[in-house]
Amino acid sequence: MSDLTRRRFLGTSAGMVTAAALASAAKLGAAAQGDPLNVAIIGPGGMGTNHLRLLAARKDVRITYVCDVDANRLASAAKHVEQSGGSPKAVKDLRQVLDDKSVEAVWIATPDHWHSPAAILAVEAGKHVYVEKPVSHNIREGRLLLEAARKHNRVVQVGMQSRSTAHNRRAIEIIRSGEIGDVLVAKAWNSQLRSSIGRQQPSDPPAQLDFDLWLGPAPERKYQSNLLHGVWRWWYDFGAGDIGNDGVHDIDVARWGLGVATQPSTVAALGSKFFFDDDQEFPDTQYCVFEWPGDGKAGSKRQLIFEQRIWSPYVQDGYENGAAFYGTKGVLLLGHTVGYQVIKSGNQPGEKGTGQADLPAHHQNFLDCIRASSRPAADIEEGHLSTSLVHLANIACRTQRTLHLDPASETIRGDDEAARLVRRTYRPGHWAVPKGV
Repeated sequence: MSDLTRRRFLGTSAGMVTAAALASAAKLGAAAQGDPLNVAIIGPGGMGTNHLRLLAARKDVRITYVCDVDANRLASAAKHVEQSGGSPKAVKDLRQVLDDKSVEAVWIATPDHWHSPAAILAVEAGKHVYVEKPVSHNIREGRLLLEAARKHNRVVQVGMQSRSTAHNRRAIEIIRSGEIGDVLVAKAWNSQLRSSIGRQQPSDPPAQLDFDLWLGPAPERKYQSNLLHGVWRWWYDFGAGDIGNDGVHDIDVARWGLGVATQPSTVAALGSKFFFDDDQEFPDTQYCVFEWPGDGKAGSKRQLIFEQRIWSPYVQDGYENGAAFYGTKGVLLLGHTVGYQVIKSGNQPGEKGTGQADLPAHHQNFLDCIRASSRPAADIEEGHLSTSLVHLANIACRTQRTLHLDPASETIRGDDEAARLVRRTYRPGHWAVPKGV
């Protein structure tokens, strides 16, 4: 999502949401039945601020905690809740939130390296979890979170709001109806213009930041100014690149429409830095292909392609971030934050629709599923499978080799170097390292 598109969705700053979204959230909350749900926001900066503002406007939730390792962000979050009539506790250590049995659900909008470790701790503490995408820093973590959610019978919603957005759901209905025939191939793309993060040297962290707590279970290293905030996603130890930031939305929608519900068997990818000369460690350009063999016969195989160019200042195929579904009777083009259009055989135009990403609807789905003890639209299993494609693509680019997987065991066969990247190295003995990694 480019800066312009992001501003249209989030408002003119990272912490702003539209008045319409706030009104929608308040209306939904007023209509809810029962006592308010006690919730906490862990990481109320960037996307976390949008969650905070929407939830503070609702009547069916009560924000009892805000948690952040940056004292300035923490104070700002607490002030906003107080101005909305709440009285949250402001803490910097998420363990204080998880130890409080009155907290029923948490929103986790931390950097990626904290997503699964924090979510696993939360479900083990009996909390329902809304966790931002990508759901994990690596494939093994995602599997452990899925297992923990099922073991403790907690609702875990992943921040892939396309799955609760009306025009996306309508597009998937069209695909499922057979209108464009059998969809054998889907392509997702992330084509936009990002900014350089420059080159920096280690320095002292700012006074308001507890950098050691920010690092958490990741390996120890020195602070430098282009590690945070936000830019952590370009570093191997903390993020998953832009394929894990924006690309995962497009990959998830493509996988959803393609109808595949397992890990792929084969992954091939090329990618590196073509444009940016800076400290970013992930590719700015990627071309990745995933295949599912089905029963091995024609008609059952499926292929998903992902393209990324984060230096490209134009809108591709009508949608800056999108997915195309290639069927035997037509094509459906889908921009998950914009709309969709069907092109039938002979290039005849078909149904079209528009829409915007619906974050309030995704919140509502999560809260409804907590009350109904049901699986949410972006259940942890869906989030794990789509995020795994991100990690597999990055592994294939780093090793410059085709990967062959055992989908059931989620292991890479015949390549020890690539197989090790299914997991990560953690800080020895840290309290947040998930069991079983």
